[in-house]
Amino acid sequence: MLIRLGFILILLGVVTLWLPRLVTARYAWSRLFGVEDVPVERVAIVFGAGLRWDGTPSPVLRDRVATAAQLYSSGKVRKLLMSGDNRFLDYNEPGAMRDFAIQLGVPAGDIVLDFAGRRTYDTCFRARDIFQVKSAILVTQSFHLPRAIYVCNILGVPAVGVPADQRSYRRPARLFWNLRETLATLIALWEVHVSKPLPVLGDPEPIFPLEAS
Repeated sequence: MLIRLGFILILLGVVTLWLPRLVTARYAWSRLFGVEDVPVERVAIVFGAGLRWDGTPSPVLRDRVATAAQLYSSGKVRKLLMSGDNRFLDYNEPGAMRDFAIQLGVPAGDIVLDFAGRRTYDTCFRARDIFQVKSAILVTQSFHLPRAIYVCNILGVPAVGVPADQRSYRRPARLFWNLRETLATLIALWEVHVSKPLPVLGDPEPIFPLEAS
């Protein structure tokens, strides 16, 4: 009896953890595109992903910025919204993302920085309320895209996604990311449907001010 109860509890735990990922993956399936076939949008949102010790983008973040630069150079988007963490003076994800995008040929005037995109939920919320994004292309790795697409759409920013997997990532890293993503997705569904927390907000800064007025 105890063994059966233990098995049932374990099964319920596994389902609780993995069901949100199945839900978001199913939701995102028809909203995934490559750089070449993604529909044209005005804005691409690029999610932060950590910096190296010298303040430059990590390999994962470089791939996200490089993919966004490809979208820009191919005429798929007009502006890039770089969203990341800048809570500390010596840690500036959006600034590092901008600098790398400029190296790749994106004009500085077409890059918008969100310094309070600490989490995926915050980025999507602020894209809607602060930057007044009406719809967007989301740029991040495949393991993260379903959650990003789900959260942005549920928060009222119609979005599709382009995966930024430009290299073969190490297997231990992929395993860690997917384990972390499982918990993050569960939390994300709780936040968008139940708790609905407020991120750091402020005055509106529309990316296209004339169209927002």
